[in-house]
Amino acid sequence: MKRRNFLTAGAAAACAALPGCNARSPYDSTASSQKKPMRMHAGTQHWRPTPEILEYIKRHGVDHIACWPHDVNDDTMADDFSRARELVEKHGVHLDVVQPPLLGSPPPAAIMLGKEPDRDREIEYMQNLIQACAKSGIPAFKYNMRVLFGVRSGLTPGRGGSMYSTWKFDEVKDDPPEPEVGEVDADTFWERITYYLDRVIPVCNEYKIRAMCHPHDPGVPPSGYKGVDRVLGTVEGLKKLVSIQESPYHGLNLCLGTTGEMLQDPARELPGVVRYFGERKKIFNIHFRNIRGKRDDFMEVWQDEGDMNMIELAKVLYEVDYPYMLMPDHMPRHSDDPDQLQGFAWGYGYIKGVLQAVEYLV
Repeated sequence: MKRRNFLTAGAAAACAALPGCNARSPYDSTASSQKKPMRMHAGTQHWRPTPEILEYIKRHGVDHIACWPHDVNDDTMADDFSRARELVEKHGVHLDVVQPPLLGSPPPAAIMLGKEPDRDREIEYMQNLIQACAKSGIPAFKYNMRVLFGVRSGLTPGRGGSMYSTWKFDEVKDDPPEPEVGEVDADTFWERITYYLDRVIPVCNEYKIRAMCHPHDPGVPPSGYKGVDRVLGTVEGLKKLVSIQESPYHGLNLCLGTTGEMLQDPARELPGVVRYFGERKKIFNIHFRNIRGKRDDFMEVWQDEGDMNMIELAKVLYEVDYPYMLMPDHMPRHSDDPDQLQGFAWGYGYIKGVLQAVEYLV
């Protein structure tokens, strides 16, 4: 066998060992014209879209961003969004998603604490945000329905001096409730979630703006953590969430790391979970991160060294025709990289490589 033919056969054999690979020859020009296009793409999230950040992500091959603009005022929100979109587009980037501090950052929102009359005022703010998105040409927003923040048990040393965010439930299971939050059982949590969705998703339908919810990170046993039953920390909880106010504009910011954290065997179980929500068009954004471990005992690692097969997961997303961003999230930290620019640059490159690999494999 000639060397070139031998190498081609060897590449095909190696490809066949990968999940879902059809072992197509790299010199086969017939299949490429028949396959559907790759619609998903690398993206990122940054709190403030400065010119420096936009140049940074652009030179690393990222053309899509989720962010929150500078100095957003309640009465000029649509104009503020429009100015931010113009700035982003000036750098060759698309502003796909806004991520408001409310329902994203501490302290807990009145919506999630069930506090009146502040809860209704915050819901009105979210309704106005949806209208501002429509007026400024921004198609989506992301949010998180949590009352506990920074739920981790510590750090674990990783490769090259990296530090991996770690969760070992047994080490912290006796932590007391937080005074501002108190105890929140499952029924109470679902009441607060439903109250919000019943008043926000109809507005999304009216203005055709996608709303995407991040799962609880991490999930905890039904007995709860700090007195809180984190109901969006299971796959069944996410299914229930998207069934409330069923709508093409109501879905998930599906974090692959967080969802893997819900499972006893993430490598085996997660592809089916992604397929379930992807086939139902309930995934509006992907946090493309990996973990080592399982429910109640895991660490967040570099994407190439976790338990989950990231190429397999990307291939499932391609098969369900997922059309939005894959973005790095929770990258490991290092003292030489205080702003995590190195870590996220590595994450962008990894995602770009995975997308090219999937495009070849299919």
